[in-house]
Amino acid sequence: MPGNSRGKLFVLTTWGESHGEALGAVIDGCPPGLELGIKDIQEELDRRSPGKGAGGTSRVEEDQVEILSGVFEGKTTGTPISLIIRNKDQKSADYDYLADVYRPGHGDFTYDRKYGIRDHRGGGRASGRETAARVAGGAVAKKLLLGEGIIIRAFTIELGGIGIVGFDEAALEENRLCCPDREAAKKMEEALASARAEGDTLGGVVEINVSGCPSGLGEPVFDRIDADLAGSLMGIGTVKAVEIGAGLMAARMKGSESNDSMGPEGFRTNNAGGVIAGITTGADIVARVACKPIPSIARPQDTVDRRGEPVTITVKGRHDVCVIPRIIPVCEAMTALVLADHLLMQRAIKRR
Repeated sequence: MPGNSRGKLFVLTTWGESHGEALGAVIDGCPPGLELGIKDIQEELDRRSPGKGAGGTSRVEEDQVEILSGVFEGKTTGTPISLIIRNKDQKSADYDYLADVYRPGHGDFTYDRKYGIRDHRGGGRASGRETAARVAGGAVAKKLLLGEGIIIRAFTIELGGIGIVGFDEAALEENRLCCPDREAAKKMEEALASARAEGDTLGGVVEINVSGCPSGLGEPVFDRIDADLAGSLMGIGTVKAVEIGAGLMAARMKGSESNDSMGPEGFRTNNAGGVIAGITTGADIVARVACKPIPSIARPQDTVDRRGEPVTITVKGRHDVCVIPRIIPVCEAMTALVLADHLLMQRAIKRR
């Protein structure tokens, strides 16, 4: 099954299914000598674990990572790094009734059309659980970037149509949604509780900020860094739209408003979101992703089975009400993978 790897020099390949024995990641191209331990990866995986609030699933996965190769005496060796996360709390029987039925909003229909076979247990490869492997691989990329002073931070700016009004960095650590607006966070939690009571789900918007990124990363045509970021973030199953900088608002501006003027101190505004002509400017990279509502809802839905016969189903099992906040470390991981790849490409150019 192609399409499971991303990157040119810093390459991540993920494998495994939601209800298989394990999930895993293989990272090829990580430079040798990088200090790396289980703690570096586990901390990121813990951030992705289900929360205890109104929006979380009751599935309990410890997501304990094991490093199988590529690290010796606490440092990367330059050889492939293999990571494994064993599945422990599957209840595959919960999905038996879906063996021949297509769930609306899921990859059931499209996977069946493409491969002629699908793993109906929790969505198989199309499950959001696959992102645990991405977070594990992204943790290695984040560690590499941190050594260069590059810091990635994502946070919630909208959930269920409730958007932030102000931005207080201290608030990010005070609520489980990682929302910089305390009042908005409270309203978001209330919306999550209401949606769960109604058997429904909610979507949201996550903003990603990258500070400390040097200028000059990215290629001017097909390997533009903004294009790679958009593609990487759109590669997350729940993401339906990506904005860089001013994003859609740029289409409503005049050139005099959109252009980022410069002075001796650098860029005075950042409508470009830290990228111009596909290459980083040295200003903060700013991206936003719009996440759709989780399609597994506890309400009757019309669909068809594999024979094309009409069926009405109510999705059972243990599901989140919203991908936020668990999607936040996933967004950071996919951003880190792109930046690590471009950082190594830039180093290769300078060696020529």
